[in-house]
Amino acid sequence: MASLEELTPGLAKSRLNHLQRLMRTWAPLADISFADLLLYVPAGPTDSPTGHAIAGPTDSSPAGYAIAGQIRPTTARSIHRNNLVGAEFTPEQRPLVDVAYREGRITDGGRIGHADQPRVRTLTVPVNCHGEVVAVMAREFDPDTQRDPGELEMSYFKVFRRLAAMIAEGEYPFPVDDIETEESPRVGDGLMLLDASGRVQLISPNAASALHRIGLHSDVEGRRLVEIGLEQRAIRAAFASRLPQTEEIQHGDRGTVVLRCLPLIGSGELTGALVLMRDISELRRRDRLLMSKDATIAEIHHRVKNNLQTVSSLLRLQGRRAIATEARDAIEESVRRIRAIAIVHEILSRDASGDVPFVEIVRSLVRMVEEGLTGPDRPVEFKVTGDAGELAADVATPLAVVLNECLQNVMDHAYPEPPGGQVRIELDNDGDRVQVRVTDDGVGLPPGFDVDSADGLGIAIVRNLVSADLRGSITMSKGEGNPSRPGTVVEVAIPLLGSAPLPTARPR
Repeated sequence: MASLEELTPGLAKSRLNHLQRLMRTWAPLADISFADLLLYVPAGPTDSPTGHAIAGPTDSSPAGYAIAGQIRPTTARSIHRNNLVGAEFTPEQRPLVDVAYREGRITDGGRIGHADQPRVRTLTVPVNCHGEVVAVMAREFDPDTQRDPGELEMSYFKVFRRLAAMIAEGEYPFPVDDIETEESPRVGDGLMLLDASGRVQLISPNAASALHRIGLHSDVEGRRLVEIGLEQRAIRAAFASRLPQTEEIQHGDRGTVVLRCLPLIGSGELTGALVLMRDISELRRRDRLLMSKDATIAEIHHRVKNNLQTVSSLLRLQGRRAIATEARDAIEESVRRIRAIAIVHEILSRDASGDVPFVEIVRSLVRMVEEGLTGPDRPVEFKVTGDAGELAADVATPLAVVLNECLQNVMDHAYPEPPGGQVRIELDNDGDRVQVRVTDDGVGLPPGFDVDSADGLGIAIVRNLVSADLRGSITMSKGEGNPSRPGTVVEVAIPLLGSAPLPTARPR
């Protein structure tokens, strides 16, 4: 499907931006007109590739017209089942589009033929940008398939004609971006029409219901919103600036509404405003519940971290009373394992989203090892490269313990004698799996070492966590250093959610 830029290669940047703003903000126009809107741009050579002045009619026509934009209404059934963007037509196939483009005037009442919908009524609106017609917006619908419009529908269509006149006069779209969001009100949520003094001329049933839900039961028509107790800063700002304004209003404890005010301008004068309104009380209530839950989860992680730190402190006290060196070392190793888990909960206490940036955990683990196990007599430098991305807590916690055990083994076995060395920790995340690689330049693995048959506690913990909890694989192999200090390479690969478990790997 061709883009607007591809369909209008000779169009100036300012005019291209004008058309893009129109297509970003024309959803309310489709809804209040109960019809499809199509944007036609010249296709092929013209006398003026950027449009033509609208001071008067011109006999020049482009070779054809291409549809550069299409939007369907949410208030009525669309007559176009297929996406028409990129389709091209001759001026004879779209005579009303050609008239609107050449003469710069709104044309209504004609019927055009489509292959899938032979009887389509159209209203064509020239899109004026800085005094030149650069495109044509067409309202298309089949009157034979629509019910007779009531008073409310006719009022809506009158508002559409006022907005169409603004497009033809170059007043719409507004010169600032008024991009809709998921919470922006639509015509079906509620609509009010204000006169030039800010008094309500028309209010839709949905808008009246929204006001009732937040406790405003007064009759609105003929009155200003401030007179019934609703703030109208957005309306005053829209009237003063002649630009669209959006405001979220919380009416006490009863509810919250969002107002989007579009000023209506005719012949250079402010004639009123279109106000779209949506009751978002339930959305804000859910937001508050989510914030409360996030705060509760963060507090839980904070308390878990504190409890783990308390346990590690008690173990340290116990270790100081131990007489046997082996007992003190075992207790100190347990303290470091507990601290590795506490690091994850500390990060989760700052962000309770459930995912943690693993590189932060790695850096905290490295600091813990540097503070507890390195010194002037054993200077070991750690270097962290790469990024494993954000991992779920149930992955980050066991992986942190695994990495802690790997660093502990490096400090216990890689450098039995001075001097120390360098340890590299490489992280990678390709979307399918996380890989952690720990490389040292120490004495290397002992002869005949097998990760599957090793009976050390640290190796057993790593092996069980990687295979059982993380469904991953681990390899330990000799490095490529000199024969006296070849070093060791430990590689851990963990599949992410949705990936198949990795096959168990043996040392190379």
